[in-house]
Amino acid sequence: MSRVGKLPVAIPAGVEVSLTAEAVSVKGAGGTLKLPQNSLVTISNEGGKLSFTPVNDSRDADAMAGTVRQLVNNMVVGVTKGFEKKLNLIGVGYKAQAAGNKLNLAVGYSHPVNIDMPTGVTVATPSPTEIVLKGADRQVVGQIAAEIRAVRPPEPYKGKGIRYSDETVTIKETKKK
Repeated sequence: MSRVGKLPVAIPAGVEVSLTAEAVSVKGAGGTLKLPQNSLVTISNEGGKLSFTPVNDSRDADAMAGTVRQLVNNMVVGVTKGFEKKLNLIGVGYKAQAAGNKLNLAVGYSHPVNIDMPTGVTVATPSPTEIVLKGADRQVVGQIAAEIRAVRPPEPYKGKGIRYSDETVTIKETKKK
């Protein structure tokens, strides 16, 4: 088993974890998240720390123990601190506007692009060229950020498009005669 997979997950104050035969449920200030139980991993709560042990010595069970441990850790972090993704719009006339649980994008098409936010994800636009997504579920926040970026991915010649704030785009040199 990996080193990270062997580490227990500490449960901070204000977070409730309930283990049932079919799911692991984590409840905190950020909301409630559930993960279906895996038959290859045994989860035990010992004094405020969750331990994950593989059921047998197979390679699949070892891999799933580390995976389930990290998924539960992400759930605990999500309900305490939450997850955040920032996107930037680069291009003349490109702008974004958050209206409730919708995001309106003007990114060079003949029509505006409207994107509905899933439940548990909030969107904010501090400036017209910045988008900030926040939520408790890491997978959902990352997925909606990828879908927004896919509306107009950065192109390699001028760098115009929607990109993550920490993403670097390599600009290609144009053709020469």
